[in-house]
Amino acid sequence: MVHEKEIQHVPETSQVKLRITVKKEDVKAEYDKLLKNYAKTARIDGFRKGKVPPAVLERKFGEDIKVEAAQNIMEAALKEVFEEIEEKPIATDIPKLEEGSDVKPSFERDFQFTVTYDVYPKIQLGAYRGLEVEQPVVQITEEDEKRELEALVEQNSFIVEKDGEAAEGDIATVNYWEVNEEGKEIPQSRRSDYTFTIGKGQTLYDFDSDILGMKKGETRTFSKTFPSDYKISELAGTTKRISVELVTLKEKKRPELNDELAQDISEKYKTLDDLKQDIRKRLEETAQNKVRTITIERLMEKVLEQSSLVVPQSMLQAELEHTWQHFLEQNRMDENIVLRILQAQGKTKEDLFKEWQPQAEKSLKVRLLIEEMIKKEQVEASEEEIDALIKEQAANVSMQPEELRAYYEKNGYLESIKHDIKEKKLFDALLADTKIVRGAEVKFVDIFKGNR
Repeated sequence: MVHEKEIQHVPETSQVKLRITVKKEDVKAEYDKLLKNYAKTARIDGFRKGKVPPAVLERKFGEDIKVEAAQNIMEAALKEVFEEIEEKPIATDIPKLEEGSDVKPSFERDFQFTVTYDVYPKIQLGAYRGLEVEQPVVQITEEDEKRELEALVEQNSFIVEKDGEAAEGDIATVNYWEVNEEGKEIPQSRRSDYTFTIGKGQTLYDFDSDILGMKKGETRTFSKTFPSDYKISELAGTTKRISVELVTLKEKKRPELNDELAQDISEKYKTLDDLKQDIRKRLEETAQNKVRTITIERLMEKVLEQSSLVVPQSMLQAELEHTWQHFLEQNRMDENIVLRILQAQGKTKEDLFKEWQPQAEKSLKVRLLIEEMIKKEQVEASEEEIDALIKEQAANVSMQPEELRAYYEKNGYLESIKHDIKEKKLFDALLADTKIVRGAEVKFVDIFKGNR
């Protein structure tokens, strides 16, 4: 069908223009085929079904049939060309008809159309072996171990009813309402069964300190004057009289840090020392993994500096949309609510995308370079390696390996598993060939805050 094709790479982009020419005879043949098919099914007053003369159809629907014939021709021609050429559109883009194109063919001349689309970028991979990278040295101190122990104590704390006076850290359930100068309740100001931790500043009227010393069943009324910069704009610069009724009072009981707690946390611990040793081991493993991640990031920054590629715009847009969805899920917020918040700040979703774009573009470049290195190094994932990783992951989630593999296959995750193996093997090889220079000492907590 295709008579001629011409591919033009758009400078400084990962986009191509594809111009295709189809002989006018082929377009006329497609038009005649459609006309014939419509003649068999068309219903027009004065003619029986299947007996409408083609000339009548042409007068009534000829222009529309030409457009449909052109669409069919374009689809078939693109399919034919994409099977022949290397410059295929990437998954994030759909070929777009060039603006101003005439989609209504003339039978007097060959039919020609042009589409533009993104292709996989050309990558000039720089040096990536034998580079020098500075690696941070992580300090793990007793303070880090104590922090982990404290978290375990908190996790194993339990809540009990309290009969005494309200104190900071207690969990209170209250009813509260505004009252006027006569002490009467202001309509629609009551809130019932509001639960919060005293001292956390979670109350609308900031009355944490005002209920200290109260007992269950007691009601207390007090005045609150809010500063002009108060966090709730409706209350800023106002004075309110608030009544609070303490409905229930609970306190958190913390377990003793001893052998018994260690045994409660896990059967594998016999003593508190066993637990402490395991915490130290986990901290060291966590630090090692983080240092590896940082070292790989620094290595890839150097590779990126020496490499050249242009990220396709459609790929970048897809990455930004993915980041947006992750942002919504992470904050558990509805898209419309976030858009309203942005609007209140004088921003749009597009403004946010502009802020995210540099990091998104860099991340995509790094991923593309990693793919290029995997291909160049011919890194593969064997079935034995896949089985071993699935077995390890299955043990962590208390599943049988066969179960987990079936789940991965059903949900299309197996390729992701293979890629994880390839990437780990790639960086195992590259790091072994990298000159590691001892960097500055960094506190354990700081290395996870980006202070590295």
